[in-house]
Amino acid sequence: MPTTIDEPTAAEIAALTGPVLLEFGTSWCGHCAAARPLIAAAMAQHPPVRHIKVEDGPGRRLGRSFRVKLWPTLVFLRNGQEALRIVRPTDESSVDQALAAIEGNPMKGSN
Repeated sequence: MPTTIDEPTAAEIAALTGPVLLEFGTSWCGHCAAARPLIAAAMAQHPPVRHIKVEDGPGRRLGRSFRVKLWPTLVFLRNGQEALRIVRPTDESSVDQALAAIEGNPMKGSN
């Protein structure tokens, strides 16, 4: 289950260790709602990855620091550093492959 954080700081994010998925979006966004099931399905295959949902919007500093322009934006981190990004995912396999890559298993999920 993802952790929802309204406004983590850039320093808190940079201090994270291991694989982390930052999901920027809002509860009312239609694109976010459409992506939720495919993100959840992909996350189920990667239990070591921490999933943090960040409520984004005007005046939200973290979203601006990651240059988020569209929702949902998935930022895949390894030890606090951005490794990959997917904007408005439409398929589970792309999310699965990105999660595998930050876990250190880049070939998982690719066929």
